Amino acid sequence: MTTGPTIFVVDDDAGVSKALASAGALLGLPVRAFASAADFLAAYDPAAPGCLVLDVKMPGMTGLELLRKLADDGVRIPVVMVSGHADVRIAVEAMTLGALTLLEKPFRLDEVIGHLRAALARDAANRATASRQDAAAGRLAALTPKEREVLERIARGATNKDIAAELGLSVRAVEDRRARLMKKMDARSVTDLVWVISATGDPGA
Repeated sequence: MTTGPTIFVVDDDAGVSKALASAGALLGLPVRAFASAADFLAAYDPAAPGCLVLDVKMPGMTGLELLRKLADDGVRIPVVMVSGHADVRIAVEAMTLGALTLLEKPFRLDEVIGHLRAALARDAANRATASRQDAAAGRLAALTPKEREVLERIARGATNKDIAAELGLSVRAVEDRRARLMKKMDARSVTDLVWVISATGDPGA
């Protein structure tokens, strides 16, 4: 069952968690707060949509260390960093690791709400792209080896006549395979077929 987005907060400052709970209420979204990176990692499911508000300096694993771990693990949750001791070095490192922005404490409620909206929109876009890629991979996997041969050559720009000569087939046979794979791929043009291959990162085509 698909659930709505959640605002995750990792900060040992209870005041920040309270402020973000207010922001979540204004956005009509649940807020889950964690006092440490370890608590967050123990509870977080990457399949859950949402965004993360992350403090830079915390006991144990720091915010930057957590951000680095998420990046290394391929977790793409959009992150808004917050800090009471922000400097240029921290800001650059946070952005390099994929954070959307770094806010200095104390931050204004309207300011953080704007960044939360942007982070949630980014997450929704990322998940929509991933869903299209998964669907494309599924369609590609459904092709027979013979259909795959034709697809790979279409992607390289070969004509039906060229493919027929290369595979030792009649042009009609190539046309039949092409029609079947176009239907399976839900494609209306060669551009659609090439997009499927590029979206899945398939090295065979």
